[in-house]
Amino acid sequence: MKTFWDERYKLKDYVYGKDPNEYLKVKLNEIKPGRILFPAEGEGRNAVFAAKLGWDVSAFDISIEGKKKALRLAEEEGVIINYQTTNSPDLTFAGEKFDAIALVYAHLPPEIRQDYFRLFKHILKKGGKVIFEGFGSKHLQYQTLNPFVGGPKEEKMLFSEKEIREAFHEFSFDEFYEGEIELNEGKFHKGKGYVIRFVAEKKS
Repeated sequence: MKTFWDERYKLKDYVYGKDPNEYLKVKLNEIKPGRILFPAEGEGRNAVFAAKLGWDVSAFDISIEGKKKALRLAEEEGVIINYQTTNSPDLTFAGEKFDAIALVYAHLPPEIRQDYFRLFKHILKKGGKVIFEGFGSKHLQYQTLNPFVGGPKEEKMLFSEKEIREAFHEFSFDEFYEGEIELNEGKFHKGKGYVIRFVAEKKS
């Protein structure tokens, strides 16, 4: 996976664009800025947007090429982000506490996904928010119709409502949506896709 993402992010253009994810953009504007973590952040578009809103931003990804472009974008926008390259849930900021965690198309492999979910719950403050958007289990049908919509090509890499609600059963869901949306994020997220979106709050 690291090789795949390094090759993709080596492209000159920002492959998912420089603008933030629309759902994240709306939700961050509804929350008072604090400390936020962006797992699997890629080229940094969402992390940089949060930093421009006044958030104290940490991010990580397996791709060193993604990190390079993220830091370049942060410099262009005049903000600072703490960006690490790692493939392990044993992060150097694991002892820190965050006010929000943004999971935007963070399609972690299923064999490590639950480990990450447990870590995220541990490092999120009580009352902290998870903001999530990712491709749902029916998304493969949309890829068949339009390969430019992007997303994982294996069903095991997609998300289901059952998995999400079990992983975050200790959280209170402010909202939850599963269904079709129109994507326009760079060259690899274009057209109709099937997603899960939610905001959930840690209760204890």
